Amino acid sequence: MVDSTAARSRRLSAGWPRAGRVTHHAPGPVPFHPVVRKRHPVVRKRVVVSGLVQGVSFRYVCQRMATRHGVAGWVRNRPDGTVEAVFEGSPDQVGQMPRWARQGPSRAIVRQVTVHDEKPEGLSGFVVRA
Repeated sequence: MVDSTAARSRRLSAGWPRAGRVTHHAPGPVPFHPVVRKRHPVVRKRVVVSGLVQGVSFRYVCQRMATRHGVAGWVRNRPDGTVEAVFEGSPDQVGQMPRWARQGPSRAIVRQVTVHDEKPEGLSGFVVRA
C-alpha cells in the first residue's frame, strides 16, 4: 500500500506516532514519586604528617587529591616541619586521604602519620593555608 503525502500529514497532525516509534501510555495518571536523596554521614579527620614533607609540594598535591576524591578541608605547613590537614566528607572518601598521606607525593619522605577523629564543621571546598 502506497501512502500519499496528504494522508500521512493528516495522520501526523492528528497525533499519530511516526513510523518506527513505539509509544507507551500508562493506564492512568503517572504517580508522583519524590526523589529521596540519602544523606551520607559526614566524618572529619585531622592528619599530621612528619618527615621530609615541606618543600616537596605536599600541600598542593594533597589539595589535588582531596578535590579529586570530593573531600573538603584544608592543609598547611606547621612551624615544627610537619604538615597538618583536615578532611571532611563521606567515610569512604575521607578514609582514602590518610592512606594517601602515608605515601605523599613522590619527593616526600613520610616518617609518621597521626590521625584524629573530630566533629565535622560542614566545610566546603579544599584550600591550602599558608
